[in-house]
Amino acid sequence: MSEFEGYKIPPEHKAEFTPDEVNEMRRAFQAFDINGDGHIDAEELKSILDNLGERVSADSLSKMITEVDTDGNNTVEWNEFCTMMHNIRNGKGEAALGQVVKKAAKMFNVEGAGGATHTFSEDEKNAFTLHLNNCLGKDPDLAEKMPMDVESMALFDSCTDGLMLCKLINLAEEGSVDERALNKKKNMNVYQKTENQNLAINAARSIGCQVVNVGAADLIEGRPILVLGLLWQIIKLQLTSSISLKDCPELVLLLEDGEELDDLLKLSPEDILLRWFNYHLKQSGSSRRVNNFGSDLKDSECYSILLNQISKCGLVGAGDDKTKAAKVIANANGMGVESFIQPNDIVKGNKKLNLGFCAQIFNTNSGLTITEEELADFDFAGLDLDDAGDTREERIFRMWINSLNIEGLYINDLFGDLCDGVAILKVMDKVQPGIVAWKKVNMSPKNKFKRVENCNYAVTLAKQMKFSMVNIGGLDICDKNKKLILGIIWQLMRRHTINILTSLTPGDKLVEDKEIIAWANNQVQKSGKSTTIRNFNDASLSSGVFLLDLCSSVEPRAVDPAVVTNGAGPENQLNNARYAISVARKMGACVFLTPEDIVEVKSKMVLMFVASLWSCSLSM
Repeated sequence: MSEFEGYKIPPEHKAEFTPDEVNEMRRAFQAFDINGDGHIDAEELKSILDNLGERVSADSLSKMITEVDTDGNNTVEWNEFCTMMHNIRNGKGEAALGQVVKKAAKMFNVEGAGGATHTFSEDEKNAFTLHLNNCLGKDPDLAEKMPMDVESMALFDSCTDGLMLCKLINLAEEGSVDERALNKKKNMNVYQKTENQNLAINAARSIGCQVVNVGAADLIEGRPILVLGLLWQIIKLQLTSSISLKDCPELVLLLEDGEELDDLLKLSPEDILLRWFNYHLKQSGSSRRVNNFGSDLKDSECYSILLNQISKCGLVGAGDDKTKAAKVIANANGMGVESFIQPNDIVKGNKKLNLGFCAQIFNTNSGLTITEEELADFDFAGLDLDDAGDTREERIFRMWINSLNIEGLYINDLFGDLCDGVAILKVMDKVQPGIVAWKKVNMSPKNKFKRVENCNYAVTLAKQMKFSMVNIGGLDICDKNKKLILGIIWQLMRRHTINILTSLTPGDKLVEDKEIIAWANNQVQKSGKSTTIRNFNDASLSSGVFLLDLCSSVEPRAVDPAVVTNGAGPENQLNNARYAISVARKMGACVFLTPEDIVEVKSKMVLMFVASLWSCSLSM
């Protein structure tokens, strides 16, 4: 059967499009129709937009579809798609969806597995291939794949077994994947590839990637737009993870009048990079300013000023935009930047690749200098940047919230981002859909009174959800009371996990802790192992042995007995804990905890691990 079977051009539009144009339209429609059901729905449109680097609201998505949906079924079918393209060609309308299609039309089409056609940016494919060659080219486990031909489709073939993705994740966040849990042999079967891809997806979530509508099978198939979307998120985290006050206290130089250190913590790495860029432009005496990573950088003038300000390499001088861009890249390389951007990417205003280039320049030489005496004027102690316990828990909860992929919400600073009440209400509505009456919420609170009003409402709903809220008021959230905020988020995380587990078990009653413990003990006992736990505070959990026995009882192939130690001593405990987390993730469990949480027997984190594993076992 032809790949275009069922996608015939309507008779009324047949004469105006050439055969090649019709084929391009069919390919575009198929690329948007991710599940192949012949309809483009809001979820599929959102996935495409996410991978194009565009963030839009649910209302905007709905409007895009409504504009071209003539039969009122809330989806776009092939005939409607053709009519939309006809209208755009004839100047009868510039539907928002049509603009997305136009942007996607600038991308490259390739036939994938099974004759399916995928759409993706060739520029980004080439750039990511070069970056992976630079970062992982000397890894012995990838020797047969490296270096990849930048101009070929080798990137997608190389990612099908999950090994390269996991290696990249470890570059973004060291220790996220325990390589002992990876399958590394040359000719992996589907089960082994699936394990690696599950591990990559769940480890990516654990470091802050928002992985939506991507499964192990998609990555094994090598679906370009999904592979590139995940790769970009990981690469962005790799390049921006050190753009923080903790790693670069010199960032205090970017504070604006009236701001405090807390205000910097709220900023995303992208916003910090823009401030940093403009700081150097201002220091140079230039009147130019950068407000985005796209059009403002196309002429390379700002890049030229930035690099000269940092490294005194000289301005790039006259020339066309492409020539100047090439000189900018050469100057950056001369100061040690291992760039993967190309001159055309700058000229085209590619936001992703420009962001990556800026981050690489910052990481190589930020050009920010400040004396110890000047730093002493700032109250870093009040930020608890080195408080390992709080920081660890805050980070886990932040990554969990980000993994929920809540519209318009990405948490950079848990306490700062939740203090106006809006974000925590969005999390509550995700955990228990419909609980928030949004008419009661001040979506853009302008003063503390409005913020406290939102936070009070969040406390009311938390009590409605039967959470423990003794001596907790809205003012505590608004004033960033860390202990109390962590307590609320923990209860939300627990409820979310229990809700998932309850939906997979008989009855409507929420699963209780004692039932989870009973399941775990019974599961291990059935497998012939003798380890047991009394509760989630059981000291024996610190060895990691019980958790590995539990993993093995659910899927014996997932655990290599030769890797498991008896858990005697701190080093063996940590090794078992690291291995258990990666094993659970490669089995498909989305767990949010650190090895230290297991060794220290943090009961609430261990509870989440076991509950997630039970949910996973019911879905296998």
